[in-house]
Amino acid sequence: MKNFALDSSMTAAIGGAFYPTGYSMVMFPEAQDAKHVGQQLGNKGFGADAIYLIPPEILLSQITPTTSDADNPLPSAGTEGATVRAYTKLAREGHTALLVQTEDEDAAERMMEVVRSVPYSMAQRYRMLVIEDL
Repeated sequence: MKNFALDSSMTAAIGGAFYPTGYSMVMFPEAQDAKHVGQQLGNKGFGADAIYLIPPEILLSQITPTTSDADNPLPSAGTEGATVRAYTKLAREGHTALLVQTEDEDAAERMMEVVRSVPYSMAQRYRMLVIEDL
């Protein structure tokens, strides 16, 4: 599991909102559950470099600001700004996130098998032009 650092590959080309294509973002009410799931994903074939732990303070300082221009120059046709605002609300309540590389449906399902073993508050998969509820 790696510490998260936002880079330009994780943002939308227009507006700059958080949009990590090929990844899934899962929010957990309890940090321990996020850490446990992150560790267990290794048993499901996910490499440590494919999993980022995102504590609330990191989400608020790095991901939340990406919505400031999400509707500029034109209102977004997508939901990426609203999705980041939902993450922000949860992070302010103390929720911790995992960002997991899920290039295909099989990887997303393997991830969710582990995620469903604990309470989670939100799970989204970022595909080209689509944010999918998991």
